[in-house]
Amino acid sequence: MKWLLILMMAFATAASAADVSGTWKGVAEGPQGRIERTFMFKQDGAKLTGETTSDFTGKSIISDGKVDGDNISFNITANIQGDEMKLSYKGKVAGNEIKLKVETADGSFSVDYVAKKVN
Repeated sequence: MKWLLILMMAFATAASAADVSGTWKGVAEGPQGRIERTFMFKQDGAKLTGETTSDFTGKSIISDGKVDGDNISFNITANIQGDEMKLSYKGKVAGNEIKLKVETADGSFSVDYVAKKVN
């Protein structure tokens, strides 16, 4: 009976984890104005892969992506005016919306995105 309870709890935890696979459109307000970014997520259990695109930085590949319950995190390397810069994203999923905070490795820049699921 004890093992059955443990197994049921494990399945309940897995079932409650967010599934972020698909395309999401994000918007942030930066120092230069509105920033739009598209996220194409592929989730396999707790592993998150995919890519992002924006007019400002072009296409970037997602690395070190993780999904833990409703929390997600990943990194990209973006090309900003000819310089490559690592950006770290952390966020929380709530239904068809993800609130993400992105910041540079040195903490000199951060911005908050709100992304909505497109498909």
